[in-house]
Amino acid sequence: MSTATSSENPRTAELAVSGMTCASCVARVEKVLKRVPGVESVAVNLATEKATVHASAAVTDDQLVAAIAKAGYEAAPIVPEAPPVAAPQAFDRELAAVLASAVLTLPLLAPMLGLTLNPWLQLALASVVQFGFGARFYLGGWRAVRAFAGNMDLLVALGTSAAWGLSVWQMAAHGGMTEHLFFEASAVVITLVRFGKWLEARAKRQTTDAIRALNALRPDKARVRDPQNPARERDVALADVRIGDIAIVRPGERVPVDGIVREGRTHIDESLITGESLAVAKEPGARTTGGSINGEGVIAIETTAIGAETTLARIIRLVESAQAEKAPIQRLVDRVSAVFVPAILAIALVTLGGWLLHGADAETALLNAVAVLVIACPCALGLATPTAIMAGTGVAARQGILIKDAQALEQAHAIKIVAFDKTGTLTVGKPGLVAFDAAPGQDRDAALALAAAVQRMSEHPLAKAVVAAADGVARFDASAARAVAGRGVEANVGEKRIAIGSARWLAELKLDVPPTLAARARELEAQGNTISWLIERDDHDAAVLALFAFGDTVKPTARAAIERLADMGVQSALVTGDNEGSARAVARALGIPSEQVFAQTLPDDKARVVASLKSRGIVAMAGDGINDAPALAAADIGIAMASGTDVAIEAAGVTLMRGDPALVADAIDISRRTYRKIQQNLFWAFVYNLIGIPLAAFGLLDPMFAGAAMAFSSVSVVTNALLLRAWRAQAGAAEDARAGKPITRPA
Repeated sequence: MSTATSSENPRTAELAVSGMTCASCVARVEKVLKRVPGVESVAVNLATEKATVHASAAVTDDQLVAAIAKAGYEAAPIVPEAPPVAAPQAFDRELAAVLASAVLTLPLLAPMLGLTLNPWLQLALASVVQFGFGARFYLGGWRAVRAFAGNMDLLVALGTSAAWGLSVWQMAAHGGMTEHLFFEASAVVITLVRFGKWLEARAKRQTTDAIRALNALRPDKARVRDPQNPARERDVALADVRIGDIAIVRPGERVPVDGIVREGRTHIDESLITGESLAVAKEPGARTTGGSINGEGVIAIETTAIGAETTLARIIRLVESAQAEKAPIQRLVDRVSAVFVPAILAIALVTLGGWLLHGADAETALLNAVAVLVIACPCALGLATPTAIMAGTGVAARQGILIKDAQALEQAHAIKIVAFDKTGTLTVGKPGLVAFDAAPGQDRDAALALAAAVQRMSEHPLAKAVVAAADGVARFDASAARAVAGRGVEANVGEKRIAIGSARWLAELKLDVPPTLAARARELEAQGNTISWLIERDDHDAAVLALFAFGDTVKPTARAAIERLADMGVQSALVTGDNEGSARAVARALGIPSEQVFAQTLPDDKARVVASLKSRGIVAMAGDGINDAPALAAADIGIAMASGTDVAIEAAGVTLMRGDPALVADAIDISRRTYRKIQQNLFWAFVYNLIGIPLAAFGLLDPMFAGAAMAFSSVSVVTNALLLRAWRAQAGAAEDARAGKPITRPA
């Protein structure tokens, strides 16, 4: 048990809660936890049987467990980072109990087939089922009564006890010899309800397949190079691996750690983590993710993250968090559940009294009241939302879409506008040299060689593009390089002072640009390129030698993503800090209307643009950089590329595990499908009761059929949610996503 040392810092506690059977149980557990001093918020999930508590650090696990125990349930803290433990033995025991109950119940159906069965044998068989296999309902019902509340167990216990008691009364009244017994009603109801709970548990286990699959990606051991003797390797438990250790991964093995490749080349299958359909090439300097599968080469990886800080651990936490949280629509269910059981008890009493007042015998009145108690099942209501959310977030995670919370999942279905950042989101984010034009009278290759000499001193992506373009021309060496803030860079190349700078620096130096070069610059800028200038200068004079044009490349799936969003009724906007020409060129290439382009926006400006778009409906912001964080937070839903910064990912409600803009449409699609499942489940949960309760009250539903309907309602709700597992993302293949096509080159 954990104890706190400070009451100021909030903490999140997770507890496994056993004994809950319906939405009423959930409401009661939440109620008692909220009464604990220091508890700020509580979310209890019936499907996962988990309570997530946000409280001050002064609140201990012992206090929370005690509060739950007082309400009549059992609880235990969930150990962080421990994979969920399956309980196949308990699962098999439950099935065995259902089968045994069915074997004892079958003979009780003999009178319905015109066969005779000794009343005392009926009493013996029914009593074993009622008080043996039905003991769980009495225990759950007693817990509810002690807490001055009601739940499904109480309804089943009261209903079956009434049928069993009526049969015993009939036997007593007729000296043990009577044909009008109702033992089969009580026994069949208990058997069917237990069978329904077993099917429900089986289906619920399938909704957590995503978490189990992710946990299965964690290898138990890692092969680590001995730092004292690099020639020696040893197998160690994964928990014993430390940052900086060199892990050796052979072909076909699972990568044990997040790290950086230091030796070797290979291809790695990351499909179960990022959704990438093709293996990704890795060479020294490339990053690896623990849980992925190595291909054909032996590689040495320097460990950069362990334990809870690994990508896989963070993914699991995000999925678990989303599955544990409640969707806003669940509030309606909570309000209904608070009054559901008391209302059913009242309806059952009215049914009993109504039939008696209308002259019916006690048997008929009681059986109809029993049918009302049995048909009313709050289980389906409690499972309708969480099972759909678990199935939806689980299948999304397998396709590379991480949804942080249930609210984001529910809201995303109503998105009307997606505001995209440009660089790194819609474009590759690695600009290339689109054009290099020398001034009249200048030798192009010589000018390019001078530019490359200066740029070799820099690690900037634009500098690398210039150096790459100069491959094959003469090589010069530069010295005394220095950056001029906000203007550019300069260095000595032989006897010359060579500078590469912006138009602003050009204006400050009062340099005249040759007309042909100026016209070319305007043409390239109109196409969305960034222009820089090559200058030769000394203390007294300067001259323009050439111009550079740098252009980013649109991701190949970007246009299809924008078109698919439009087909879904979702508008796209472009919000970027780049210049107007560059922004509009990208917008034209992707089919984004010019009125939806917002260029030269600072981070705060992006947030204001997103806020202004909210007047048109639910707005999502998709971005990947630190400068996108304010806009991601300002949007109704933030969508971050996992290829971007941690700041952006933390500010977002949805994270795309690969930088494919087509996943934005997929995220909206799975949200819409999940929301439809929630609506369908709630509809059926309410319809079962709206139709079943009146039928039972008016004597049109036998208690046995009522029990079957109640069991089927829960199973059908969970099964309907499981249909989401067939969903697949439509995002393009990883190979295409890694390609790029310049947007500014003429066709």
